[in-house]
Amino acid sequence: MDFKISLSPSACEDLRSIISYIASDNPSAAEKFGRRILDEVEITAFMPEVGRIVPEFGKADLRELIARPYRVVYRIKKDLGLIEVVRVWHAARGIPEV
Repeated sequence: MDFKISLSPSACEDLRSIISYIASDNPSAAEKFGRRILDEVEITAFMPEVGRIVPEFGKADLRELIARPYRVVYRIKKDLGLIEVVRVWHAARGIPEV
């Protein structure tokens, strides 16, 4: 079963903010970063449990992919066939707020 992928408003804002910050110095790198994050997330549509369980929360439906130095936190909603990207969080910021 293939899952649909959606980004929460928080994840959209995270991504916009990160890309904007990178683009102020290097627009090309910002574009590559955005694509890299989306490519990382795309695999969850076919393998939703590919990411590890977020250690701070310990919930099987809340997982993360590591795209150094960022943590891409997502929620698996099996009943809806949906992967919801919750946050794109810089690892240095500590525990992701979800």
